[in-house]
Amino acid sequence: MSFIKAKEHLKKYNLEKNILEFTESSATVKEAAQALHCEEKEIAKTLGFLVNNEPILIVTAGDQKIDNQKYKEIFKEKAKMIPFDEVENTTGHEVGGVCPFGIKENIKVYLDDSLKRFKTVYPACGSHNSAVKLTIEELMKASCFLEWIDVCKTIENEPK
Repeated sequence: MSFIKAKEHLKKYNLEKNILEFTESSATVKEAAQALHCEEKEIAKTLGFLVNNEPILIVTAGDQKIDNQKYKEIFKEKAKMIPFDEVENTTGHEVGGVCPFGIKENIKVYLDDSLKRFKTVYPACGSHNSAVKLTIEELMKASCFLEWIDVCKTIENEPK
């Protein structure tokens, strides 16, 4: 159902032709990059947080993670992710398919500056086996984002 809502939302912007569905999972950044044959950093992952107990979504590049200090400077509180078992009920999308399209009303969407280095990115599309290919301009329009923010840092490669 959430895939259909995301698709209907994207249709309003004439972007439904950019939706991609896979037989394999694209629920994680790594899986999505494999399914799309692109680099992990090109995956636009959507993270859900609670600010003053209200949900927000932050879309960031796949090679980034939240920098708690930067987050606190902007939102004036410690980063608190939406609990795993509440994500679908809160956002309208299941874990692995969370995206800024077809979400529940009154959820503020922010885009992280880490996305600005790309021409094209691949956010999820409401399910664990879908994505949508969007230019940054298309993402800006279709996400109905509130503002660009800088709340991330690059994920360091873990030692092997």
